[in-house]
Amino acid sequence: MSGQPSSWVLSEQYAGLQNQALGLAEAASLAPDLRVLVPRPPWSWVPAALWPAPLAAVPARALGPPWPELAIGCGGVAAAIGAALRQRGLRAVHVQHPRMDPRRFDVVVVNRHDELTGPNVVVTRTALHRVTPERLAEAARLWAPRLAHLPRPLVAVLVGGTNGRFRLDSAEGQKLAAQLAGMMRADRVGVALTPSRRTDPAARAALAAALGPLGGWIWDGEGDNPYFGLLALADACVVTIDSVSMVSEAVATAAPVMIADLPGKSRRIGLFTEGLAGDGRIRPFAGRLEMWPVRPLNDTQAAADEMRRRLGF
Repeated sequence: MSGQPSSWVLSEQYAGLQNQALGLAEAASLAPDLRVLVPRPPWSWVPAALWPAPLAAVPARALGPPWPELAIGCGGVAAAIGAALRQRGLRAVHVQHPRMDPRRFDVVVVNRHDELTGPNVVVTRTALHRVTPERLAEAARLWAPRLAHLPRPLVAVLVGGTNGRFRLDSAEGQKLAAQLAGMMRADRVGVALTPSRRTDPAARAALAAALGPLGGWIWDGEGDNPYFGLLALADACVVTIDSVSMVSEAVATAAPVMIADLPGKSRRIGLFTEGLAGDGRIRPFAGRLEMWPVRPLNDTQAAADEMRRRLGF
């Protein structure tokens, strides 16, 4: 493979999966076509790794010709499709543990908490993403005037939500709100908070009720998404523990990152946060501002460079 190959990004309809594959492709200077995979019944009821004919499990328009030279996938459905495409002669790269034999791909890029190794496996410390110095600089330019009224140091708060491992309901939202409000009072910091699509409306309301009267800025979901702006302008970050992606994006900045714990447990996320704590990149959030020297930690470009080296472009 020489030159910049034509490429697809394969993913289900989840921004977290799409951003990882797109981040890898963009870091490799590719211009991929995003193909969203929506399995149809009965295949949508069966784990993708068990599909006997994966290319027939999604509508034909999702995989319509012309086929590219390279497919980069993320997620279980993309793994099944990518492996099948490789059998048809395409090069295939998969992001995250594919839950099948990694030898079915040309390159597999995993986080160290996936505990997968092999001759074609590239291991990173964080999830892949689309945070780059260029995107942060542009976001800072756009958002600095909008958030100029907030005190410094400015703490960006990235709030996730309940998933299969952790719980962030109204009660937990109130606890987090109390911690953040206590930090604002004790440390005289500014707070800019963005919820995610998964944030419980009751938790979001509790955060707004506690922080708004103290001068905190909480995105209401209307207008431009401030996510990159908050990352770009933050002097420190507080991130809920439920999202590997949000933590990975936060540690790609120059800000210290504090992790807000939630009820629940995940062995994989535990390994992930233990690794970053050992790197000195994150600390637990205990209701006070903590500042310590850090450097951006971003393995996306290194993974892209290694992918290109192995595939020869």
